[in-house]
Amino acid sequence: MITDFEVLETVRMFQEQHLDVRTITMGISLMDCAADTPEKSCQKIYDKITRYAKDLVKVGEEITEKYRVPIVNKRISVTPISIVAAASGAKDYTMFAKTLDRAAKECGVNFIGGFSAMVQKGYTISDKRLIDSIPEALSVTDNVCSSINLASTRSGINMDAVRDMGEIIKQTAEATKDRDALGCAKLVVFANAPEDNPFMAGAFLGPGEPECVINVGISGPGVIKAALETVKGEDLGVVAETIKKAAFKITRVGELVAREASQRLNVPFGIIDLSLAPTPAVGDSVGRILEEFGLEHCGAWGTTAALAMLNDAVKKGGTMASSFVGGLSGAFIPVSEDEGMIEVAEKGFLRLEKLEAMTCVCSVGLDMIAIPGDTPASTISGIIADEMALGTFNNKTTAVRVIPVPGKKVGDQVEFGGLLGYAPIMEVNTASSEAFISRGGRIPAPIHSMRN
Repeated sequence: MITDFEVLETVRMFQEQHLDVRTITMGISLMDCAADTPEKSCQKIYDKITRYAKDLVKVGEEITEKYRVPIVNKRISVTPISIVAAASGAKDYTMFAKTLDRAAKECGVNFIGGFSAMVQKGYTISDKRLIDSIPEALSVTDNVCSSINLASTRSGINMDAVRDMGEIIKQTAEATKDRDALGCAKLVVFANAPEDNPFMAGAFLGPGEPECVINVGISGPGVIKAALETVKGEDLGVVAETIKKAAFKITRVGELVAREASQRLNVPFGIIDLSLAPTPAVGDSVGRILEEFGLEHCGAWGTTAALAMLNDAVKKGGTMASSFVGGLSGAFIPVSEDEGMIEVAEKGFLRLEKLEAMTCVCSVGLDMIAIPGDTPASTISGIIADEMALGTFNNKTTAVRVIPVPGKKVGDQVEFGGLLGYAPIMEVNTASSEAFISRGGRIPAPIHSMRN
């Protein structure tokens, strides 16, 4: 039971510390929407999404009104379209993206995820068609997000796909250059992508998930920072315990919202994703939490250790609060979406190489990073390859969402708006990765993948 006292205890967190339920995401299986023509399949997709999600936004608003809990986003995730569209005979999958976009707008949601493919061990014909469609699909839609899983601890790294995604990211940037490469902000590549992630741009409904499910992502960097301000000067054991207690309270709020939404929509409750997902607002920054540990600036030596401890304590506290914690759960470190990260990147205290080190212990990876528009595709593929290796060999989820902004160079700034924020163009190592990336093939799975 979640008591009234627990709800009241969190009121101050919402009012003063930027706590919010970042998203209610309805996962909808489209397995039964396959058809022998793309027109038939798209109609089935549209009909099913709008049938299941027609009340999602309304229910979210009703829960906000009842509990005074801000629910920032209402979203939909679907079965990877490369699976659903395979039988349709379509050569270009842009029409499927347009169908998802139309359905999302009809339901009133912020984003819809699932223009996706799982290619960690190789391509199907359908996977290749979907990936080739990404630049146009993301340029002609507003709410569609795309994700591609390129690697896993069990399978290794598909370096052909890594090479190709470097080119696709460049093409997507060019296709949306009139919007400062905004298409790339809706495109992410993964290692070990979770099937129940409610956060965009990586949300999709995996083949092992139910017909329909409610997954909730809750945030609260401001709450964690405020809690740490009460233990200034204490040792790190006390700091860890303080984070755990705050994470417990945050997760209980998410559980309340998730179960209420599940009941009202008559859809099973899936998971709570307790991710410290920052926003550009002052007071809602993961970077500032790390500085509260005692670092002069996020990016100083010790930052990776502080982030590791933060991530672990958040997961421990959240796991005690709910039996169904999943998704990505931990700390996000997106540059453009975090006021503290933006500042230290602008001042030069935080560079790509340090961010890469931090991704070894955060919940995702190199996220929402703007880079010069003339960065070669092979260099982007090299960045992806490094992150895929970190995920594959450390048995964790890692991801890359970089944005090569046409016409922009180091020192410039790019504005994405809303939760996507703004970012300085960060410097990229110019040493070539071309010969390495052009080899292709597959990096084998690590020895510890053989655990049977």
